Amino acid sequence: MYKVLVVFGTRPEAIKMCPLVAELRKQKDLECVVCVTAQHREMLDQVIRIFDIKVDYDLNIMESSQTLTDITVKVLRGLDEILANESPDLVLVHGDTSTSYAAALSAFYNRIQVGHVEAGLRTYNIASPFPEEFNRQSVDLLSELFFAPTQNAKDNLVYEGKKTESIFVTGNTVIDALKTTVNNEFADENLKWAEGSRLIIFTAHRRENQGKHMQEMFGAIQQIAREYEDVKIIFPVHKNPQIRKSAYEILGSVSNIRLIEPLDPLSFHNYMNKCYLILTDSGGIQEEAPSLGKPVLVMRDTTERPEGIKAGTLKLVGNRKEDIYRETKKLLEHSDEYMKMSRAVNPYGDGFASERIVKYIRQYINNKNI
Repeated sequence: MYKVLVVFGTRPEAIKMCPLVAELRKQKDLECVVCVTAQHREMLDQVIRIFDIKVDYDLNIMESSQTLTDITVKVLRGLDEILANESPDLVLVHGDTSTSYAAALSAFYNRIQVGHVEAGLRTYNIASPFPEEFNRQSVDLLSELFFAPTQNAKDNLVYEGKKTESIFVTGNTVIDALKTTVNNEFADENLKWAEGSRLIIFTAHRRENQGKHMQEMFGAIQQIAREYEDVKIIFPVHKNPQIRKSAYEILGSVSNIRLIEPLDPLSFHNYMNKCYLILTDSGGIQEEAPSLGKPVLVMRDTTERPEGIKAGTLKLVGNRKEDIYRETKKLLEHSDEYMKMSRAVNPYGDGFASERIVKYIRQYINNKNI
């Protein structure tokens, strides 16, 4: 039986890989083995519980103040034994995390073929986002199969010389996940607090934004909150101690901003569904929110998701206070600008990406056996 080992380690990866794991495990002639690295621990476990995924191996690598080197070395060492024990035919990794990079490298060292889910995203700036741009390019260098979420991602891979017969446009599996998680009846205490307001969801966590840039971002939403009494802001604060310290110092006393613990994906997807607009430096949210008709202001200078910019669902606003403030104010005060973004067509898929990936894996197996 053809064996697929799926490796992931962070919450964003898990959200996007769990629907694929579920689809793989429906197949009677494919064996799907799941290994998590726990690059994130608590946040990863939330996702696993929601999607009810059985984990076969848990490297449990997370420790406080871990470095990128720590993550890479531990994943390489941990996977060596698992790959020897399982001898999979294919290792599937996702996106651009250090887990994905190290897992792909380990498979390559063990002469096992790699399939890359969400292949082909690019900024072509190795320092932004850091280290994700390096990771995703490196994984594509090591991969045999490329599951590109969009035509633009496929075009990047073709431009780089990858074999066109190994590249498959599938849509993004995060849209598959939304079919499981979003419920219009969802409610909780925070959403009740925000009833009757224009709710803004704010998230910030990227390494390149930490420090001065993040203080600018916090300053922008502080100013918005103080100027607009009908706006309420919910900020699920990342576990990073530096981010938490700065967030509570700058925003902790603003009455219409709520700083809360990180949300599980089910809750977060439903918060997005209920909100007015989103400010984020996240990658995945750029794909999720447009499916729900929510404008997204991206607090970065570059994005590896230009399809959303082109479609009009996303807008790059950078990380300077005055720019974030100005663009947020525009959406709050000009309904035509808001409607243009909220009604744009989501370019990231239709909720059937996992089925397509399984179909293309079968196609690949059949072609190998000819």
